[in-house]
Amino acid sequence: MEWNFAARLFDRLGAGSDLIDAATGKAIVAAEVPNKIAIFAAGFLSAGLEPGDRVLISCNMSPASTLAYLGAMYAGLTVVPIDERGLAVSGEAIFRKTGARAVWTDQSSHCEWAKRNGFLRIEGSFDAQDPGSVQPAPCHEEDLAALMPTSGSTGVPRLVKVSHGNLIANTEAIIRSQDLQSDERAMLILPINYCFGASVMHTHLYQGGSVVFDSRFMFPDKVLHAIGHYQCTTFAGVPTVYNILLRRSNIQSIPLPSIRRFLQAGGALPPERINKICETVPHAEFFVMYGQTEATSRISCLPPGRLSEKLGSVGVPLDNVRVRIVNDDGTDMPPGQAGEIWVCGKSICAGYFDEPEETARKFRDGWLATGDMASRDEDGYLWLVGRKREFIKMRGVRVSFAEIERRVAASPVVSECAATAVEHVEAGEAIALYVVAEQGADDVITSIRRSMPSDWVCESINLVAELPTNFHGKLVRSRLADLVPNSDSNRT
Repeated sequence: MEWNFAARLFDRLGAGSDLIDAATGKAIVAAEVPNKIAIFAAGFLSAGLEPGDRVLISCNMSPASTLAYLGAMYAGLTVVPIDERGLAVSGEAIFRKTGARAVWTDQSSHCEWAKRNGFLRIEGSFDAQDPGSVQPAPCHEEDLAALMPTSGSTGVPRLVKVSHGNLIANTEAIIRSQDLQSDERAMLILPINYCFGASVMHTHLYQGGSVVFDSRFMFPDKVLHAIGHYQCTTFAGVPTVYNILLRRSNIQSIPLPSIRRFLQAGGALPPERINKICETVPHAEFFVMYGQTEATSRISCLPPGRLSEKLGSVGVPLDNVRVRIVNDDGTDMPPGQAGEIWVCGKSICAGYFDEPEETARKFRDGWLATGDMASRDEDGYLWLVGRKREFIKMRGVRVSFAEIERRVAASPVVSECAATAVEHVEAGEAIALYVVAEQGADDVITSIRRSMPSDWVCESINLVAELPTNFHGKLVRSRLADLVPNSDSNRT
């Protein structure tokens, strides 16, 4: 059996497997894509790299990054994808940590540290290479395919050891959960160094579809027009992306007839926002999903047909994983009671690169201890209540940041919000809120306070222009306090 993930994907590319850069209008048509992947593989090998070597791949929103990623994997290299914007900040540290042999960058990328230290930098495409003699490197199921950075990391990220078998299992399970067809075309605004972005690219190409890359989401209407122009069937985003679409785009007036599905993961999107997207584009299905990099990507999915009934749930486990809800001593919790999510199956990775203690803490006898707290209802649907370490204890009662944020975000005057805990002389801990108000909203702070339960202790409500996010659009909670000097606030 062929276990090289890129080789399997290569063999499944279809007549419509185009790679398109929406910002420039340039496309690599389906007939050229397999040859381009092989050319990149040949180029890496001709540069002196050998199967098993680690190579950093600088990722931006363009077909070139995907070709380099797949070409390196096809050649048997271990891919270390890194966001192009983070290359200058943490690239050298990741290069040294992984013992990489080379770094690949697009021609527009800056990588002065590689030049300064004499590291092998491979730049641009390999158009002059002859791919004819290049065959995919033989791989075993457990062989390392990638070291994926965890999406919540800042500075030097923790790197997850993802095998070829992990990629195959998770990709095929996602395809089944979304009923992807061979004529799909994804609009991708998420980088492929983020497991969510990578999974969208993987699944659509693996199923014989195509991918449109668009780096212009700071102008969301341009992306919406590109969806229509290129007849995209899938759009994927984290909660921040959908908040931007509802607040700063003309999604209500820009037709999207080709869209079949919206995909949402990377945190909780308030039910009111999900309903608003569904009302705005009623012919499209909305998939709420839950996952972790340590599980390759997806863990569960809420079938759109159960959305109205189970709104607020992250769905049921994919068909190739098993989930337990356990308490602190590892005992399974009954339906309706919260505990930590543990997951096992072929999508679960082997651990972290060069971090044995953290690996031992998170990966236990084939089970991944996710650190996420949830309950499971009688139908088997998962309901997240927050991260294990993201709770506040007010007067002895624990409340998750996720519950606080859901309650506050339900207010019509609130666009986005985030919570942290601060010390309180009477309650022990109290809530500090950071809120992006809806445009034109009046008396925001008073409205929020009136909507909160009387037993919650709120120390401050800070009105801010935007919440701090990482390169993937996910909240960076540790940076919230930095906003206070530049915000309007009300303190009790």
